[in-house]
Amino acid sequence: MATELKAAYRLLTERPLSLYAAAVLRIGYGLLYFVMLAREFPHRHEIWGPQSPWTPDLARQMSADSGWFTFLTLSDGRAYFEICYALALVIAVLFLLGWRTRAVSILFALVVVAFYGRNVLITDGGDNLTVLMAIYLCGTACGRRWSLDARRTRGRPEQTGTRQFAVTAVHNCAMLIIMAQMCILYGAAGLYKVQGGLWENGTALHYVLNSDLFRPWPALSDFMDGHHVLLAIAGYVTVLVQVAFPFSLFSKLKYVLLVILIGMHLGIAVLVGLPMFSAVMILGDAVFLPDRFFRFLAREVKARAITGNRAVPVR
Repeated sequence: MATELKAAYRLLTERPLSLYAAAVLRIGYGLLYFVMLAREFPHRHEIWGPQSPWTPDLARQMSADSGWFTFLTLSDGRAYFEICYALALVIAVLFLLGWRTRAVSILFALVVVAFYGRNVLITDGGDNLTVLMAIYLCGTACGRRWSLDARRTRGRPEQTGTRQFAVTAVHNCAMLIIMAQMCILYGAAGLYKVQGGLWENGTALHYVLNSDLFRPWPALSDFMDGHHVLLAIAGYVTVLVQVAFPFSLFSKLKYVLLVILIGMHLGIAVLVGLPMFSAVMILGDAVFLPDRFFRFLAREVKARAITGNRAVPVR
């Protein structure tokens, strides 16, 4: 037992793990949040501003009851809201670029929490997970790779001593918390489905495809709904994979299940019309991929870019 504890201690404190995965999470969630804010820019006043049906007074009352903080309710003025919105866009860009990541990650978390708490009526599971991920990423060294910070500090000797020990330990613990969060999410979702009669008899996806709230492509939904056996199999596979995933983390089966889960989220994005939710979930899945996978992708992209830019000789 003592040997296992020492090995776990060394794993958590010797060097920061999954730095590329942390960078992918930073870039992905920063980009998604910027896209969301930019997409809703024409409707910002009706969603989060003073003209929202969920008025600032209601938001303040809810914040007082729940203890949730949102700086958007500190003032009802339109100018204040516009400044906050502009700063939120800038912070999202700085976060995805990895500029002064330690400080900006905290600002990014405050932005995500503030916009979430301003109007909870429009949020979904993807927003909930984004809030959690933004908070967890504050503890990670997500600016060590693929960032402006990494470029700025390139060539400098690595820091040693107590500060580096603390940074490494906190980063690794935060990454483990992110992994645990995804496992809890999938495990709980699968267990809840097991208790449902519609998932048990294989008809749950039929009702999803026939819900007016989730039919962005009615013809495609009707086509898929015509294959009852395949829908039933897809439903059973969904439940099985979600329940099994937390137990597969220490085997290569994990990668097979990740492919299935990513395919499931892509299907949700297209068939159910929830692309942002699916993107948030797929990004969360990236935490389970090893750094050698991301380094391989980076080498391939760089090699193809060099090949594509190479001039073709004239004969």
